[in-house]
Amino acid sequence: MYSFENDYSEGACKQVLDYLIEHNDIQSSGYGLDEYCNQASLLIKKEIARDDVDIHFITGGTPCNVLAINLLKPYEAVICVESGHINVHETGAVEATGHKIIPTKGKDGKILIEEIEKVILSHQDEHMVKPRMVFISNATEYGTIYTKQELIDIADVCKKYNLYLYLDGARIGNALMAKNNDLDLKTIAQYVDIFYIGGTKNGALLGEAMVIISNDLKENFRYYMKRNCAMLAKSKIIGQQFISLFTDSIYYKNAANANQMAQALKDIFLQNNIEMYIDSPTNQIFPIIENELLKKIKQEYQILEWGPYDDQHTIVRFVCSWATKEDIIDKFKNDLILLKQA
Repeated sequence: MYSFENDYSEGACKQVLDYLIEHNDIQSSGYGLDEYCNQASLLIKKEIARDDVDIHFITGGTPCNVLAINLLKPYEAVICVESGHINVHETGAVEATGHKIIPTKGKDGKILIEEIEKVILSHQDEHMVKPRMVFISNATEYGTIYTKQELIDIADVCKKYNLYLYLDGARIGNALMAKNNDLDLKTIAQYVDIFYIGGTKNGALLGEAMVIISNDLKENFRYYMKRNCAMLAKSKIIGQQFISLFTDSIYYKNAANANQMAQALKDIFLQNNIEMYIDSPTNQIFPIIENELLKKIKQEYQILEWGPYDDQHTIVRFVCSWATKEDIIDKFKNDLILLKQA
């Protein structure tokens, strides 16, 4: 049974595995102080065209989010959309650190500047938490992407109200390789205070690269890592993977394949008169499927039910990865036709 459930069902792309095997027996220092993490940091700094940033290698997205938000003072809070990963899919990990999440409705998974201002203006004294950070993700939980102008507008509001802007980049590769995207890592680094580049969902075995831009957030970050169980003795394994991913544009090629396969899947649904819940240009798509047909699809494929659309239909999430091949898309096309006829 093939899984369209997520983009981390496979292990790692061949280039990453080859590099890990090639360097497996070479000894090096631990805790991110090795030559591999240093080399990976240099590659990322070159990609974002900045030398004045700190880069740390973290095991996964939730630890990144907890670490970034835990840099705030205990009474400071973070604003995000209702569908934001920290608000829905992290089991209260951020709020367990004592930092309140203030959710806003947003639109298509993206935060709106007027909602940020509304939160700020409604939190004006010491009897309430103090908003201090805005959390966004690109791509969003709905597979949508921010435009350059949207990012600039959000950054301007954050600057106006003295808020940090944090970007969750679990699927940043997919956002950057999406059709009509006008952002790149260099531009993102100009407007956010802290963000991470996701590896787990784009061809790495595990690991993300946290990029800290604001000088206010750099000091003692390694202490936060250690105290929050996020400092690996073998951090070099993450560094090695990012060396591989940022050599020969593998990172971008992986994301492009995931997007292309998902968009081909979207076309198949549309050709079969199955509409999308939201128009996502990345590797996550959300068809609205009739419940009886959905039962048949679930007998052949692993997928995630996003929620009911109406009494007869369900919103379903299909996700493609760096490893998804054209033949599985062709197979699904043929299977869908047969299942509709059955």
